Amino acid sequence: MKKFPARLFLCASAFGTLAACATPQPAPKQQVAVAEPDRPHGDGGVSAFYQPPAQLPAGPGNMIRTEEIQGKHLPDNAGLAVRTLYTSVSGVGEPAPVAVSGQIIFPKGTPPKGGWPIVAWEHGTTGIADICAPSWRGYFSRDRAYLDRWLAAGFAVVASDYQGLGTPGPHPYLMYRPEGYSVLNGLRASLQQYKGTLRNQIVLVGQSQGGGAALGTGWLAPQYAPDLHVLGTVATGVVIAFHVPANTAHPQITRDNPESPHMSASYGILTVEGSMTSLHPEADVRQFMTEKGKDLSHQARQSCLGDLFKYTNAHDMTEENVFTGDRSPLEQGFDTAFTIPDAHLKMPVFVGTGLADDEAGVSQQYDAVAAMCDAGTPVTWKQYPGLTHNGAVNVSADDSVPFALSLLKGVKPRGNCRTIKPISKLEKPLAGVRWNN
Repeated sequence: MKKFPARLFLCASAFGTLAACATPQPAPKQQVAVAEPDRPHGDGGVSAFYQPPAQLPAGPGNMIRTEEIQGKHLPDNAGLAVRTLYTSVSGVGEPAPVAVSGQIIFPKGTPPKGGWPIVAWEHGTTGIADICAPSWRGYFSRDRAYLDRWLAAGFAVVASDYQGLGTPGPHPYLMYRPEGYSVLNGLRASLQQYKGTLRNQIVLVGQSQGGGAALGTGWLAPQYAPDLHVLGTVATGVVIAFHVPANTAHPQITRDNPESPHMSASYGILTVEGSMTSLHPEADVRQFMTEKGKDLSHQARQSCLGDLFKYTNAHDMTEENVFTGDRSPLEQGFDTAFTIPDAHLKMPVFVGTGLADDEAGVSQQYDAVAAMCDAGTPVTWKQYPGLTHNGAVNVSADDSVPFALSLLKGVKPRGNCRTIKPISKLEKPLAGVRWNN
């Protein structure tokens, strides 16, 4: 057999034959950057379950399909979890039919007579990309523990991903009508699909973006979905604004923006890529961005909030160096879409505020409570010294779960509006409290 030169050895070619190849020499390992494809509206990356049929079932609140959620770490008290895809209406522009995804988590055991009462969980900010939909992504440890409290208390959890998360199209981030319509129609579809297993007694529950969404849903429910028996609303880390008339008993105080510049850039890009793209579909939002901004836009379309925080930190991204020029054309219509027209909710409301909340801030949470109190909403406001935006979530359940259980019994708390006082000073976080980062 003929010998090959010492510097050559036999290797398999691409066609399966033997060919002479250079002897491999030790060399530094190099990472070859693979460019991720851009995803307009953050679409893609999820399974075919989230793709709606070409012809949607007629009318909002109808179930399109369900499937069991497998391979995710469910809350301990969960017996079964299913993904849902159902019909709703767009909360942007004309009320066109849209498909929205979500999930239902059933408690362990046999449903009580009449079915499980429902917590409609309205999730906080995850991102604007489809892969950030909670029904696809799964549960952070904080939320898994929180949902477990409600399951243990005997509630089933019905949760919408909101319009444009999971399903095609932009996610109208922080806009109360798309969120509210998504939640209410998800409840309708779930009650229809699981008659006898779910009971039409509902408590709206949300944190952060979801806290504002829960209040917006509570405001919409009596007029948009009077068929749903919404007993009350629980909102923590609230991000929302109400239209407030002049000369109220509790004047609004100056809004603070305590989040870091890098965090602000992350939230800013989600607002542009989600809300402003929804409001102005004809606009090229990237014309209002620097090269850094275009890079961040690309990241927002294919990753979720935690990764965006890391990215803006690592690349020193701020709103000042991400955006350029006058963004007012994009911002037209956003205040109206974000602000609830009045603060009168026709149901009891529980609000939980961590006094070290450096994301939603504390002054705007006071403003929301004050507006609701002045409008005649029965509000119970609990404040948690030294707890942050994340830290207050599970601690507040010690108060909000009994609040909800009392509503099931027909007891309507009077609230503590008479004793509320303005707060604006941000406290330092307590050490040793889980999730209190």
